Amino acid sequence: MRMRLISVGGRMPDWVDAAWSDYVKRLPREFRLELVELPLAQRGKNADIARAKQNESDRVLKAVPEGARIVALDERGEHWTSIELAEQFKRWQADGREVCLLVGGPDGHAPEVLQKAQQKWSLSRLTLPHALVRVLLAEQLYRATTLLAGHPYHRA
Repeated sequence: MRMRLISVGGRMPDWVDAAWSDYVKRLPREFRLELVELPLAQRGKNADIARAKQNESDRVLKAVPEGARIVALDERGEHWTSIELAEQFKRWQADGREVCLLVGGPDGHAPEVLQKAQQKWSLSRLTLPHALVRVLLAEQLYRATTLLAGHPYHRA
């Protein structure tokens, strides 16, 4: 199974890159997780936030391969437990399509992204910085694979 995290924003601290790499290395061979970083649209004192958000969303959608399942991370999305994520993961595998997890910029996704998404997922009711979102996603995807394999990593 192939999965992409398509994320607006880059230049993460070293600890983020190290944690991301660590969890990606732990994933089973048959599961590939790729990171696609897209630059933020320019924002300044008098920036047009709607235009910046639209620009970012246009680039996010262009990065999604034809036929891929789109899962937009959004504060109004569904909340899943780790076990529910593992079940989602199993359904995604059975579907056979590449899965693209979309993380918008600081102002979120434009409406077109949310309309094209087959699913909307909220990691938390808290607002999380992009650095933590990246690490949390990698860890939870790793956890999902261990749950499905019956590995003792998840001890809840």
